[in-house]
Amino acid sequence: MKTEAEIRMRGFLRRTPVPELLDLIRKYCLALENESVDLKHLGGRILAEPICSELDVPNFDRSAMDGYALKAEETFGASKYAPLSFEVVGEVTPGTRFEQTVDSGQAVRIMTGGPVPAGADAILVAEHAEAEGDRIHVHEPVPPGKHIGFRGEDIRAGAPLFESGRKLRPQDIGLLSSIGMHEASVVRRPIIDFLITGNELLPPGSKPQGVSIVDSNSLMLRQLAERDGAEIGKILHLRDERETIRKAMLESDADLICVTGGTSVGLEDHAPTLLEEIGTLLVHGIPMRPAAPTGFGLIGPRKVFLLPGNPVSCLSAYDCFVGLAIRRLGGLSEDWPYRKTKLLLRSKIASQIGRIEYVRLQIQEGKAEPIASGGASILSSTTRADGFLLTEESSEGFAEGEEVELWLYD
Repeated sequence: MKTEAEIRMRGFLRRTPVPELLDLIRKYCLALENESVDLKHLGGRILAEPICSELDVPNFDRSAMDGYALKAEETFGASKYAPLSFEVVGEVTPGTRFEQTVDSGQAVRIMTGGPVPAGADAILVAEHAEAEGDRIHVHEPVPPGKHIGFRGEDIRAGAPLFESGRKLRPQDIGLLSSIGMHEASVVRRPIIDFLITGNELLPPGSKPQGVSIVDSNSLMLRQLAERDGAEIGKILHLRDERETIRKAMLESDADLICVTGGTSVGLEDHAPTLLEEIGTLLVHGIPMRPAAPTGFGLIGPRKVFLLPGNPVSCLSAYDCFVGLAIRRLGGLSEDWPYRKTKLLLRSKIASQIGRIEYVRLQIQEGKAEPIASGGASILSSTTRADGFLLTEESSEGFAEGEEVELWLYD
């Protein structure tokens, strides 16, 4: 076990390569168990099992137009100059039936969605007939099957609808309702606790005063975690007191814990040594700027991320690592939820070999202009930026005019 002296104030003993950290996240962050959820709450959830329909939709032949149900063959030869006459013997609206059979020379007035009565095989639209008392005069012929939505036209019984792993959209939920389902089995959403540490922090909504600063990380992280499909458990603001942080880490029953601040190698950076003491510290320190003090480990079944307190470091570490873990736990795609684009650089980007740079860029006159790569505490660099890119550890950067791929914050 590493001692506090080995970790504190002596720099990182080893910076874990980013690909190695990503492999550890993939190893330990697997999709959670299934749960049944009511249709009203299924939006954006991930199906755990494939779904097939047990019935036809619609489960009866229905009219696709307002008009008259009749025998198509009896309208052949009808014209404006030689209309054919039919007796109107009833009416059908959605949810009602005509209980008799349509006989020769008869028609039933029918509304869109109404069940087609027995004996009829076509719907004559209303404008192709002239009503007179209890009769209609038909002046257009109609072919068999015209304007009828047949049983199973939408969905056939036994037809596969959705595969497991599908992220459910509003129209998907409507379809599930149409086949009579009231709930579905989905991957459980991961619960995440945030432990925001720092004696200098004031709660969100406060005014900065003296040498204190207002916490921005908790609000930013909450939005990001919800975007990635997590349920927020506890958000605790803690002082840099070892036993206070230990108690919060041990009492968490979330799937994932994020500690922000106190994750580096200073005297008040308790989180790494605590994680080593009460769980397993797998990673502490990575070759990435900003976000170098990022850590990852386990407390029993819970995954624990140590995120830097500086807000840009916190944002980049979340996006590169925590978001991936949440999406994997929730059964979502690993892909970043950002749009990608390719643009030419207006000016060069310098990078140190052996380190990944989180570079923020503005789009100016159709080109990408780097505005920051360092500045771990300058959160406004992300609000002024349109997007970001990551350099590779083996790269010295990009030349002016070179095409780069960036992710857009929107």
